[in-house]
Amino acid sequence: MTDHSETAHDISPPLGEWKTLDALRNQLEAELFSLNKAVLLDALALAGVTHVVVTFDGYGDSGQIENVEVRAGDDATPMPEGTIEIAEAVWGQSEPQRSPLAIATAVESLAYDVLERTHCGWENSDGAYGDITFDVAAHTITLDYNERYTTSEHYAHNF
Repeated sequence: MTDHSETAHDISPPLGEWKTLDALRNQLEAELFSLNKAVLLDALALAGVTHVVVTFDGYGDSGQIENVEVRAGDDATPMPEGTIEIAEAVWGQSEPQRSPLAIATAVESLAYDVLERTHCGWENSDGAYGDITFDVAAHTITLDYNERYTTSEHYAHNF
């Protein structure tokens, strides 16, 4: 009789290997974020957009984008049509997966990426809210983040 059961060691990489793969993925994700940011901001600039403000709100284990405002100078303008190529890291692969995305979808994707990179869990418990501003001319993305929390103070007195 042959034992075909696998041990945990057989089906998962050693911890050192996992840490190496995780570090490589984190490095690739940082590089791809910069690349994706540049591609998106360049596409917005070509369309005459100066700012995009994404308003988000999350609590109770769910969160979402509430509003996306697109501006050309002082005027509101529609989100540009068209697609751009976005690259994403895939676990265990050194080359990213590249996908065409609508510009509006790419804005939302980078907005969620900013939140996850800085405040993982922003949608949990009391959550958080704020704005993510894409400043096309400055080539920056700014997160204005407000975290909610419940506090309590307890007092006990014996007389």
